[in-house]
Amino acid sequence: MKAITFSEYGSPEKVLTLKNVPKPTPGENEVLVNVRASAINDYDWCVVRGMPRIYRLMFGLFKPKQQIPGMELAGVIESVGKNVTSFKIGDEVFGDLSNYGFGTFAEYVCINEKALVLKPKEMTFEEAATIPHASLLAVQGLIEVGKIKHGMDILINGAGGGVGNFALNIAKLYNAKVTGVDTGNKLVTMRSMGFDQVIDYKKKDFTKSGTTYDLILDAKTNKSTFDYLRVLKENGKYVTVGGQLLSLVQVLLFKKLISIFSTKRVEIVSLKTNKNLEYINKLFLSGHIKPIIDGPYRLEDVPKMIQYFGEAKHTGKIIISINN
Repeated sequence: MKAITFSEYGSPEKVLTLKNVPKPTPGENEVLVNVRASAINDYDWCVVRGMPRIYRLMFGLFKPKQQIPGMELAGVIESVGKNVTSFKIGDEVFGDLSNYGFGTFAEYVCINEKALVLKPKEMTFEEAATIPHASLLAVQGLIEVGKIKHGMDILINGAGGGVGNFALNIAKLYNAKVTGVDTGNKLVTMRSMGFDQVIDYKKKDFTKSGTTYDLILDAKTNKSTFDYLRVLKENGKYVTVGGQLLSLVQVLLFKKLISIFSTKRVEIVSLKTNKNLEYINKLFLSGHIKPIIDGPYRLEDVPKMIQYFGEAKHTGKIIISINN
């Protein structure tokens, strides 16, 4: 089978190559999936470069343990292990594999059956591949952790990516007024998506604008925790779903202290993979969410598209079409 592989850390376009590798065989609790679509995530940008270096404690200290990157897929079950009970051959599935393994930038992958759920027939493989990671960060960030309420003033930082699109769709179910922060060509798409206001971070720093918000959902986390506190209303909440490591550490360090001396709160989402996908499926089928796809691109395009992701040039989710 064809797969994108790497054996050393470095620039995606230098270390990633398209190779023919052996087709895997499922274990007792695994399924073999014919991968139809995958998506590029921050994980791929970090693991391929081995940066920040602290991540190498997980990825491999001197060279990567996992030589085929990729963590989201949509595809078709081709064979099943003898203990598998959730799926049968021919089932269309999708999911975030990261709790059980990686390797979705390939024509086939073997994975524990618990990493997948059934895909609605009405959803294309490319649409399905946009959903598991980004949509659940939005759901868990806004609903479970953010405790969103009707009519809130909400700001989404890094709103032009995959999380921002789903977060906007969900916030509008609560009649929220939503401001999105990003830059470049993303701003045009964000206006068409329905953001009430868009801010170009290259022209305006929202943390110094004087405008305050009930809830901030942050997909970038590129400022000081105290900058975010300044633009929260009383009893407001700041929720980060990812971003720069040092800024995330700062949120962790000051979270408890802030809760003692202020009515404002700061939180970090620890993603529960594939939880709430049934809820997202219902929103998709009712037309309340619509994925924004950048692409789809081919499997051989993965190296340059990971670089494209790292330079934050994408809008929505970057999708790789495989075996279609």
